[in-house]
Amino acid sequence: MTNGLVVSSVQLPAVSSFSAPMLTALTSALGIDRSVLASDDQIQNAWQNLPQLLSNIPPHLRTEGMARMCVAVATGLFDSAINYAWNAAIVELRDKVRRFGIHIIPQITDKDFDEAKLLDMQDSELLNLCLKLNLISETGFFMLDQCRDIRNNFSAAHPVIGSIDEYEFISFLNRCSRHALSDEQNMTGVDIKEFMTALNASGFSPEQMQIWCDRITKTFDAQRDAIFGMLHGIYCDPAKDEHSRVTAITICSAFAQSFSPNSSSGLINQHQKYQAKGEQDRFKASQAFFENLGLLGLLSETERHALISAACKNLMTVHQGMNNFYNEPPFAERLAKLSVGHQIPETVRREFVEAVVTCSVGNPYGTANSADLHYQQIITGFSPKEIQVMLELPSIPTIIASRISSHSRCKDKFKSLVVSLQPASIPTSLKSIYEKWQKA
Repeated sequence: MTNGLVVSSVQLPAVSSFSAPMLTALTSALGIDRSVLASDDQIQNAWQNLPQLLSNIPPHLRTEGMARMCVAVATGLFDSAINYAWNAAIVELRDKVRRFGIHIIPQITDKDFDEAKLLDMQDSELLNLCLKLNLISETGFFMLDQCRDIRNNFSAAHPVIGSIDEYEFISFLNRCSRHALSDEQNMTGVDIKEFMTALNASGFSPEQMQIWCDRITKTFDAQRDAIFGMLHGIYCDPAKDEHSRVTAITICSAFAQSFSPNSSSGLINQHQKYQAKGEQDRFKASQAFFENLGLLGLLSETERHALISAACKNLMTVHQGMNNFYNEPPFAERLAKLSVGHQIPETVRREFVEAVVTCSVGNPYGTANSADLHYQQIITGFSPKEIQVMLELPSIPTIIASRISSHSRCKDKFKSLVVSLQPASIPTSLKSIYEKWQKA
């Protein structure tokens, strides 16, 4: 088994019966010492390790080159064997690039690229390209780059500067097998031009959305980060059609909770550029982008203060206006979206708690029931510091203090909110006030 796949076991014939006598006869006929070639023990040692190494290579990659490599090992020609193994690795790496998509590579490298250029690449250039496309890992690149040096200096492909033994050959083949001749999932690049054409044409159907999300999932990290940055730009562009903006945010929503640090950093950098340039339309849209994705925690504390404070003021305005029971729910929902799961900046904590608790307690005529679902969700998640503010509200000059002291309905509702708090979250200094409200 390799990389989770079951591969067929390789059984090789014994070679000692014909290899040893042949090599002895050959060196004798040429009048040279037998020691110039690998010893019988070295050949046997390498041969015994070959089946396991070959079994780790998928059957479709056990090509003619692998057969030639085995013949070279059987005769002790380890310098030739590593050349055959390396050639097989290079062929497979080229195929990985082809499967990734040759026509996509110019979009990534900003350079012309085609089949001819792929075939003309030096081995070092091919390794660098595979690393850039995430077709090999950094570890794989390091190991294969060492193999490249060994092949150039110790194989039959060039005049050698020394010889290698069976253990060095075994290590060489193992590295090629693990990092090039494997069935690891091959990354497939996203054709950005095709993606943009589809996105701008019309809104995605559920089937289209699934196809493009799958493609984005299968591409490499750097391109995925670039795609999210591009979609953020589309969402923030006031000149874009609404269907393009909706599609952009919908795709990002599918990946928001798994954004890489690079993705998050790139999005924040672009967000701050909008602010620095005074592009208010794009900046406000960018805030909405983070809000809709539940990523407000990425924004600065100052910015979150401004968003939450504005939402609190809007909510209180609606709460104190006409038809508040009907108008409050969307404002309550937005405040919940801004706050649930995020730490409230200390600078806006009191305003936030007072707005939520005041609206949840309501007025003498009742509470906006649909909005109260959001209020209670927020209140049950209050931190100890927010609970402290809440329990202090009845004793300081506030709208809610006036309602609690003047109307039994408001007092009973406040008590129910206090009872709903988690006892473990009550600050020790406020335990007596908490218990008093439970008994009220």
